[in-house]
Amino acid sequence: MAEQGPASAPPSGAPADDQAVSRQVLLQKIYVKDASIEVPGAPNVFMLNVQPQIDVNVGTTMKSLENDIYHIVLNITVTAKNGEDTVFLVEVHQGGIFLVRNFPNSAEKAAILGGYCPSLLFPFAREAVADFVQKAGFPQLLLQPINFEAMYMEALQRQRAERQASGAEGEAAKAH
Repeated sequence: MAEQGPASAPPSGAPADDQAVSRQVLLQKIYVKDASIEVPGAPNVFMLNVQPQIDVNVGTTMKSLENDIYHIVLNITVTAKNGEDTVFLVEVHQGGIFLVRNFPNSAEKAAILGGYCPSLLFPFAREAVADFVQKAGFPQLLLQPINFEAMYMEALQRQRAERQASGAEGEAAKAH
């Protein structure tokens, strides 16, 4: 995907160029970095008629590889429990390598890496989870869509609140 940036005057000292620099987000590689399924109660769990409680945990990690190349890993863990007993546990770490360039605003680039890129990886991770659950002998589990942009914004707000709280604690300590 290539996005055209808004037309604007170049910063002072920057060369005036007739061609606008286009912002780019390109998926270079997608792969399953790690995946596992556990069915600790097999084969007895298949003899029970249970409706397990499903818990889904989602996280992402990002690492800069080199100039404008980033490695994003979407981590999904699905745990199905019947009371205290684990019926199944699926973990999928879906990796992607992205070229992200020509974003002069670092906040915008961070939002692309933290929200948009994981949303591109999600369909592949969701498919892997569904396949693992079905191959383990259970009905297919279809994960609902996730708004990664909203997750990124929530994480950003939490970080700001934590910084403000630690700053306020530091000021209170100086006052004593």
